[in-house]
Amino acid sequence: MLKEISVNLINFILSLSDAIDLASPAIASHQLRTAFVAWQICKAAKLSEETVEKIFIAALLHDIGALAPEDKIRLHDFEEKNLDTHCVRGESLFESTPLLKPAARIVRFHHRPWKEWETPLDSPNVLESQIIFLADLLERLIKRDQYILHQVENLTSRITSVSRTDIHPDVVELFAMISKREDFWLDLTSPRLYSLLLHYGPFRPVAIEIEDIYSLSFLFRRIIDFRSFFTATHSTGVAACAVILSKIFGLTEAETTLMEIAGNLHDLGKLIVPNSILNKSNKLTKEEFAIIKQHTYFTYMVLNSIEGLDQIAEWAAFHHERLDGSGYPFHVSADKISTGSRIMAVADIFTALAEDRPYRKGMDRKEIENILIVQANKNFLDKRIVDLLLQNYDEILIQVKEKQEVSRVRYEKEFAHF
Repeated sequence: MLKEISVNLINFILSLSDAIDLASPAIASHQLRTAFVAWQICKAAKLSEETVEKIFIAALLHDIGALAPEDKIRLHDFEEKNLDTHCVRGESLFESTPLLKPAARIVRFHHRPWKEWETPLDSPNVLESQIIFLADLLERLIKRDQYILHQVENLTSRITSVSRTDIHPDVVELFAMISKREDFWLDLTSPRLYSLLLHYGPFRPVAIEIEDIYSLSFLFRRIIDFRSFFTATHSTGVAACAVILSKIFGLTEAETTLMEIAGNLHDLGKLIVPNSILNKSNKLTKEEFAIIKQHTYFTYMVLNSIEGLDQIAEWAAFHHERLDGSGYPFHVSADKISTGSRIMAVADIFTALAEDRPYRKGMDRKEIENILIVQANKNFLDKRIVDLLLQNYDEILIQVKEKQEVSRVRYEKEFAHF
């Protein structure tokens, strides 16, 4: 029997925020840094605890609407001309999650310059959005290959230069107050920033239970999958298949719920993989496949950094491990691969074979059965679980396709037109 799952909300959000910026060293910790700057401005403004927490959450995930690594890098490097797209997507993603919904409008307007606002600074969402506007701009202006204290004069000058046009002068003045402190700049660029925000940041320790973890896993499933037509329903299918196999296998209701969460998050590490590789229409090169291989490593590292999710981390991240030890990235073998991980591996392969990919159409039943049987006979997959899937093939396929159709409709309605 599994123990009750409970995690620290800010630990969860910080780790997922960090995951979004794994795509390139050039943007690493962008959202953590933006959140730190926003928090410091909030302190200078003496805002209420509730307002600070809302701004902090918005800042930590302000770029979730930029789904592909290429999108994030263009944004960070000031090369993206259409700033509205990721803001609209971000608002939609926040709106879909009860814990994040109060901050949705801040994310929507975090790139709106002051000259385009037609309401006072103290109107709802205006000050909050302006604070993140400044924090995001400042972080993108920082040169990562130069010592931060050598950049202070230029950075403060750049921010001051957009006062009254892009940023309200009161917000610029708040920044000027904190920019005089060397510790502000040193904390901002510290490799220990995650730890600083976790232990000393503005968010009160809040324990969230399984229901909220479940809800947040759906949010990140959409961030992971909705970046491409070819991945738009993959995690939905894997989670649905894993749930059915778990029930047939005899796992408890609690374990089955954890399996669904793990299925939603199993490809979290693919946030680091460029769309140019995910959407490639022919065979990957050896070098490109090596890039793909890191995704389960990062799934594990991100989820395992959230205290209380160690079981979910393993079930989610071991889906490319094999019972004979020839899988990746950890090369663990049968004695270290739990039932949950074995179920996830079968669910992932089944779902991948059944769905369309850039380089092929989804396979028919006979092809899928042959591949699964061969992999079970080679001791790659657990034969018991493969047999369960094959014995219940029609039921599983129907339920997986039904769940995937719901995700496909949502993707096409809210994201495909971008």
